[in-house]
Formats: sequence, C-alpha cells, structure tokens
Amino acid sequence: MKNYYEILGVQKTASSEEIKRAFHQLAHKYHPYKGGDEKKFKEINEAYQVLSDKEKRAQYDKFGRVFEGASGPGFEGFANGANPGWGFNWGGGGSPADDEAGEGGAEFDFGNLGDIFGDFFGFEGRNASSGQRKNIKKGKDIGVDMEITLEETLKNSEKEVILSKYIACPRCSGVGAEPGTALNECFSCRGAGEVQQMKRTFLGSFTQWAVCPECGGEGQKPVKPCNVCKGEGRVKDDENIKIYIPAGVDSNQTIKMAGKGDAGKKGGTAGDLFVRILVREHPIFERKGDDLFATAEIGFSQAVLGGEIEISILEKTKILLKIPAGIESGKVLRISGKGIPRFSRMGRGDIYIKLVVKTPKKLTRNQKDLIEELRREGM
Repeated sequence: MKNYYEILGVQKTASSEEIKRAFHQLAHKYHPYKGGDEKKFKEINEAYQVLSDKEKRAQYDKFGRVFEGASGPGFEGFANGANPGWGFNWGGGGSPADDEAGEGGAEFDFGNLGDIFGDFFGFEGRNASSGQRKNIKKGKDIGVDMEITLEETLKNSEKEVILSKYIACPRCSGVGAEPGTALNECFSCRGAGEVQQMKRTFLGSFTQWAVCPECGGEGQKPVKPCNVCKGEGRVKDDENIKIYIPAGVDSNQTIKMAGKGDAGKKGGTAGDLFVRILVREHPIFERKGDDLFATAEIGFSQAVLGGEIEISILEKTKILLKIPAGIESGKVLRISGKGIPRFSRMGRGDIYIKLVVKTPKKLTRNQKDLIEELRREGM
C-alpha cells in the first residue's frame, strides 16, 4: 500500500501548508508539460488529493485508505463517478488509484488545485470570470497629443478638443434596452453571467467557468433592445472635452482625465483619456527643465566698455540686461526668476543669455581709422 506522506516527502505531522508547499514543488518538477514523469505526477496528485482534505486525511491516518461512498463534505463525487464541479478525469474516467487497483468510475475533485493548474494550463478558477466580465464592459482608454506654445506654459490654461468616441447612448442612458421595456434573466446562464465549459487535454477532461456568450456576462437580456444603440448601451459620436493644462508642463508629460475615454458597454465603466503634451519649439529660447537658454550679440565697444542691452522675454515684454565692461565672447549671464514656472514647487526657473561679441564685416573709413588708432595704442 502506498504511503502518501512518503510520496510527498513530508512527515505525518506536517501542516497543511507544508503539504501544499511540497505538492507545488513536486508537481512542477514532474508535470508532463515540463518533460516530467506522468506516472509520478499522477501519484503525487493522488497523495495530495487525500492529504489536503482534512476529513480524507483523518480517514487515511486511521484506516490507511479512503473509502468510496464515504459521507461528509468533500466526498461527494467519489461515489458512482459523479463530477463534483471542478473535476479532472484521468484517462477513461478513473483515478490513478482506481486504475492501479483495477477499479473504475471514480475521479479526483481538483477544486482546491486551481492555482496549480492555472500555472500549468493558463486557466483560472470560477472567481476569475467576474473580472473578465468587468473587462468586457469597460470602455477603452484613448490617447491624444496636444501641442502648445512655450508661452502657454507660463500659466494654467484650458483647451478644448473634439473627440470621436463612444458615449453613453442618449436614448437608453447606457442600459441597452428600449425605454419602458424590461430586462429578462438570460436563459443560457440563468442570470449568473457565466457558464461552464468542458476542456480536454491528454491528461483528461476538466471544466472551467467562462463569460456567457449569450448575454456577454450581463446575466440579463433586454426584451426589446434599444433602437439607437442596438442593445450595446453606447454609440459613436463627437464629444467636446475641456482639458486643464497646468503651468510649467513640459513636452511628453501626460495628463490623465479619468472616465473621459470610450464609454463602457451597457453602463460599464468608461475608459480614461491620456493627453500627451508637446511644447512647440521657440524661435529664440531653448528650454531645459525650468530654465531657458538664448544667445545675444553685442558689439565690440559694448564688450569693452560695458552697457545695457534689451532682452525680449516670454511675457512679450523687454528687460534690460547689464553688460559688465571687458566681458569676453561666450560669457553667460543669468536673469533670475524669468524662466518657466516650476511644475512641482513655487517659483520660476531662470534665463541664461550667452553673449557673442559680433565682429563687423564691413567698416566705414572713419571706423577703420579709429581701430587703427586703437591698435597703435596696443589694443
């Protein structure tokens, strides 16, 4: 007689968690899909089927076996080959133990092995269908690009776009039924929104729950579908959407507008709208973070003697920038607090002006004489 504890490599006093952990490790090691030993895999499942169930384990510890037809929770389905819901039929319908003993008709209840078989086959248990049903109803997200000028980043603003998207049906308000008519329980799923499906593999057959194809997971069907949306609860139309753009926003930053994507089917949750900001290039300033960079030309005399020059800033005004005497070409001067508003904190960035001393290409006779005189003076 097989020793289930030895098969799983655990002590007789092992906890349920230790048994489950041992089963996980061995099942992954010997699973046929992973190139393992099919016979060993069946033997491991047989042991886990018994030791993972409190009453079956107690019966096994006392009598050395689990009797068919035993009463109590967890035993229905072993008698007369009945299917206890989540069933897994080995070969011709019998369990590995039955095949070895020459008895047929019994099968294991794999209701507590959903996580294991989810790993192996990619299937999920019944609880997963509720998430699938929600995903079917949820509207899609929408992404759009919006171009703004550098000047527009100086303050909060609001822009309006027109999007062609799914909106809730104005006639049925998203229900999908003609106003004044009822919603009846789906005949196929009896209102559950999900149905059982039988799957077959080389290891046998098993059942899983899936979204009802008749009602799309709703559990209800309209007596008379809406004449406008044909029962979907949404229609394609244009919608004007106002988009709030915060000061200081930069290129490739994304603004999320919850619930402004496509409307969901039959009153389902709407998707979101994602607006990617693109800041147009400026003819004078180059932006780096919250700072602005530009180049200004000054004459030779300004570089030598100093002075002031006018600088145009984004506010469409001009400010005076003081040039120190004797400045060299390529020197950078800073104008504090006139850059881009800081996106996440108070204040503004700075403006950096790179000065380039302009060398004249053509000189008047008088200018040449003056420069000649400067050269004689050693300049």
